[in-house]
Amino acid sequence: MIDSLYLAWQYICFNKVKTIILVASITLIAVLPLTLEVLLAESERQLLSRAQSTPLLIGAKGSSLDLAMNSLYFDDEALELLTMEAVERVEDTGLALPIPLYVRFQAGGFPVIGTSFDYFDFRKLTMAKGHPLTMLGDCVLGAKVASQLGLAPGDNLVTSPENLFDLAGVYPLKMKVVGVLASNHSADDLAIFVDLKTAWVIQGLGHGHEDVTRTHDSSVILKRAEGNVTANAKLFHYTEITEENLDGFHFHGDTTIYPVTAVIALPNDKKSGTLLRGRYLEQEDPQQIIEPAEVIDGLLQNIFRIRNVLDSVIALVGLATLLAIILVFSLSLRLRQREIQTMFKLGCQKAMIGRMMLAEIAIIVLVSGVLCAGIVIIVDVNAQELVRRLFVG
Repeated sequence: MIDSLYLAWQYICFNKVKTIILVASITLIAVLPLTLEVLLAESERQLLSRAQSTPLLIGAKGSSLDLAMNSLYFDDEALELLTMEAVERVEDTGLALPIPLYVRFQAGGFPVIGTSFDYFDFRKLTMAKGHPLTMLGDCVLGAKVASQLGLAPGDNLVTSPENLFDLAGVYPLKMKVVGVLASNHSADDLAIFVDLKTAWVIQGLGHGHEDVTRTHDSSVILKRAEGNVTANAKLFHYTEITEENLDGFHFHGDTTIYPVTAVIALPNDKKSGTLLRGRYLEQEDPQQIIEPAEVIDGLLQNIFRIRNVLDSVIALVGLATLLAIILVFSLSLRLRQREIQTMFKLGCQKAMIGRMMLAEIAIIVLVSGVLCAGIVIIVDVNAQELVRRLFVG
């Protein structure tokens, strides 16, 4: 047997190109389904872990998947808006802690998330640099946002206008970066966090003006009367909030009707969660309540149906490749007839020649197996980071 392995090894070394092609073909066919399985299992774990950690989500009636993707992963799919009354509705029940979310705007190509301080505690977000939100106009960056935009505490970031033809006159807001979050390997790394009121300022619901009682520009004054000054549209709207002009910023109207896109509800216990869900069962209710884990699990079931199709395609390609490899060995055997006849005339038995051929195949399969195992181990070790780069960003 050792003689057969020696001859097989010499033949393989002599025919390097054919050997490399065969090894590469067998390795690729084996690696594809195995690495796909590893990456899908890890992506399922990561998707479900964020959904499972979020007990309940409340949003306007519509697609539950859009609500989950927008609120959990900050997808840019536009949602029907709720108002702050939805937050008060949960709070008034005493069954859960409401955390409002307003996911609508962007800055530097990343989503701007308006929320409350409870969100940071809920997601266990900690500061790597700087300090938390303290003032209107402050923002805190996710770890990857800070890295990709090259920003640090003390820098500024300007929001992106929703469109180039904003007839409402809503100006981009120049936000001050006050902190950078430690990476928690989730969608939070790719988000910019602001206070809800700052998000409303971005929308134009809150704004600041010059103090018209002190201005020296008479062109902005329509009328002066005792204790009252009326300004015209020329009055300057601030696009940056500073300590000097902070007092000039204000909101018009009832803030309870100001918008949010969703509410995360953290029930006091399992029973409270069940009771809270029961309050949103009426067909006429314009709001819906969902369990994100159920929604994402349904999404994953659809993904796995696609995976079954991919597995079938890979299996067919693998079968075709196997047949091609058998054909290559068969043709190789025919081309080596003179070589085999010479070996037979030198005294080699047919069994010896057969063992040599099997030894060649065994060596090629073994090398492919080692390479395949090495690649799968590397992918498995780095699966978390690969999935984050491919799916999280």
